Amino acid sequence: MPGTRKLGRPTAHRNAMLRGMVTYLLENGSIETTLTRAKEVRSLAEKMITLGKKNTLASRRAALAYITKEDVVTKLFSEIAPKYANRNGGYTQIFKLGPRRGDAAEMAIIKLIDEE
Repeated sequence: MPGTRKLGRPTAHRNAMLRGMVTYLLENGSIETTLTRAKEVRSLAEKMITLGKKNTLASRRAALAYITKEDVVTKLFSEIAPKYANRNGGYTQIFKLGPRRGDAAEMAIIKLIDEE
């Protein structure tokens, strides 16, 4: 069930970290992070893209309440969401990279799917 992983952080720190990661993903298109964080970011990013597909004032305000940069929200509604207009979910992919050198945490890259 999405949103139930604690990720070893207090609630406020976890929410701030996930907001930052979703913003960075939508801004740049991909992130390299741990597998469990990538799985959490996936569900939140897909919810933001779904809001972008609705393209109403209420959905824009909901996205602005979560995403930390206004220009990323503009990009979401003008570029990213129209790309996925004919797709029902599954806007991201997670690729496993193997263990991290320092602590052997499972690493992954989460990317937005290129819709042709």
